[in-house]
Amino acid sequence: MKVAVFSTKTYDRQFLTDANTESNHELVFFESRLTHDTAALASGFEAVCAFINDELHAETLRKIASKGTKLVALRSAGFNHVDLHTATELGIKVVRVPAYSPQAVAEHAVGLILTLNRKYHRAFNRVRESNFSLNGLLGFDLYGSTVGIVGTGKIGVCFAQIMKGFGCNLLAYDIYQNPLCVEMGVKYVELPELLRNSDIVSLHCPLTKESHHMINTESLKDFNPGAMLINTSRGGLIDTKAVIDALKSGRIGYLGLDVYELEGSLFFEDLSDQVIQDDIFGRLINFPNVVITGHQAFFTRNALQNIAQATISNITDIATGRPCPNIILPEQAIAV
Repeated sequence: MKVAVFSTKTYDRQFLTDANTESNHELVFFESRLTHDTAALASGFEAVCAFINDELHAETLRKIASKGTKLVALRSAGFNHVDLHTATELGIKVVRVPAYSPQAVAEHAVGLILTLNRKYHRAFNRVRESNFSLNGLLGFDLYGSTVGIVGTGKIGVCFAQIMKGFGCNLLAYDIYQNPLCVEMGVKYVELPELLRNSDIVSLHCPLTKESHHMINTESLKDFNPGAMLINTSRGGLIDTKAVIDALKSGRIGYLGLDVYELEGSLFFEDLSDQVIQDDIFGRLINFPNVVITGHQAFFTRNALQNIAQATISNITDIATGRPCPNIILPEQAIAV
């Protein structure tokens, strides 16, 4: 199958090419994001391979469908950036990678917690300048702290297992109770109760119409004052302006983000010689109790291998007419 691969970096080319050795699909790599403006690049391709910041809106889908595209192969678990209703109308199949390395994301969330708590980033810079003062570096024991886990799918379970190892008390909120979490002693509660009683709140749920801006002005009123908020899931779960206000008032004491709701024009690019035009993001990075990473929680060798292998396998299933276990059904549409 001839595949246009968008939003590619050197590492994408490496892992996808290695995974494609036996399948021999014709992969053509484009650095640009797939949007309505770049959709013409997909002309003549049976499939497009897209990442999380590609814009598979109705207009884009219609444009690529008119040029012969019949398959969208996502290199991600989330598919909130795809207009699934329009894809179905156009006869475009959409496949995804539902699980590639839940451990990678969970471990990164823990890394953000440790960095914010023990201020590793600040200590690193101080020591490089021969400043060995401990002033301003005071943290707290994770042992005995209460951690609230919002979303207990595969990543949430991995995160719970790690935090249990630290000796934390675990609360969880999800529509469905995961037996693995119940077995390890996680207590399921409603979201307001979780927010009121947690020293650390970590988000591990998909972005849907219902979960969009679940952390907002109203839900922030339930936060345990001074609590830590971690998001390694999707940026749209958080109303960023509301969180900034909560940081200023002290309602949130620490904020760790690997995702940002307006990250599409920022993350995965080197903008070090440019002036960032996003004033909201500019305010966030100026808080001393905020740590932001550029959507790298998934970025391990293990995860990239799994993503590439699953992506090529999905394309091969569709190309050969085999049932694909990772096809997204129309009823799964979760437009926000």
